Amino acid sequence: MQRRTLLGATATAVAAMAATRAAADRLPLGDLTGTRYPDPRVEVLDKRFKYKVGNAAIERIATGFRWAEGPVYVRDGGYLLWSDIPNNRMMRWLEEDGHVSVFRTPSNYSNGNTRDRQGRLLTCEHDARRVTRTEPDGTITVLMDSFNGKKLNAPNDIVVAADGAVWFTDPGYGIFGDYEGHKAELELPAQVYRLDPATGKATVVADSFDKPNGIAFSPDEKKLYIIDSGITHGGRSNMRVFDVNGDKLANDKIFAENFAPGFTDGVRTDTDGNVWCSMGWADPKEDGVRCYAPTGDLIGKIHLPETCANLCFGGKKRNRLFMAASTSVYAVYVDAAGALKP
Repeated sequence: MQRRTLLGATATAVAAMAATRAAADRLPLGDLTGTRYPDPRVEVLDKRFKYKVGNAAIERIATGFRWAEGPVYVRDGGYLLWSDIPNNRMMRWLEEDGHVSVFRTPSNYSNGNTRDRQGRLLTCEHDARRVTRTEPDGTITVLMDSFNGKKLNAPNDIVVAADGAVWFTDPGYGIFGDYEGHKAELELPAQVYRLDPATGKATVVADSFDKPNGIAFSPDEKKLYIIDSGITHGGRSNMRVFDVNGDKLANDKIFAENFAPGFTDGVRTDTDGNVWCSMGWADPKEDGVRCYAPTGDLIGKIHLPETCANLCFGGKKRNRLFMAASTSVYAVYVDAAGALKP
């Protein structure tokens, strides 16, 4: 073989190997080629991180979106819902056969989603600047769209307590431009609200955030975790934790703050009290999910090839972690169960 031919063949082989590795890193939809057990992309940083399953790998279950956000798993239906905000739609993935379809369009540029204790879907809508509930017959009830006579900014993320109260964040991202809603002026400060749907009474439970974002209760609902993604506008990048005293919050503390120059966005807890949050927007090696012990120690990471926005636990046993990450949705089985039961 001539030297030129040999060099050409070698270069071709190297390029093919690189392409194979790149394909494995991107996790082509429905293809786990290149996966090796245990998946090295699930990283154990502390022996307290006991949630790595040896023969479970990260899978990309859906792709082709502009910004995937607000995942919520519907256990009684066996499907995952999430928002594709810039495309003004909500999507659905059936666990039974992996079928992906449009659940709702237009969605008023929906962002965060959750379910209440009756299994009804609750949604934060950027464009309509409101929080809604989808009833069993499909009709939509507006739970809140204003406070003290002023429009909400653009509700972002949401959680429901055992007593039925709805807690949500309102940073305003959906009205900073026309890409994820429509450009408008803020009428209220960036705040966290508690709404009692039975009485219709809403109160501000936290007003000291730059941009309050992800929100989640501890399993016993004695603590509330709230993310501040204010670094997007020159502010803070951290997660804070509060004691929950009925309808009020107390003892504001920094839970984790090792995110900058990137930031976290969405957060969930498991039944052991560990805190799982999304990560991205800076070092690509940090894109994915982090797991913190209840003490605030970082104990594990899940690495993804895209910036992660939000996450939720799902599956029949609540042991499958779904991750909405930029243009795709990823999933991995973990040895943990989500604290939220609906």
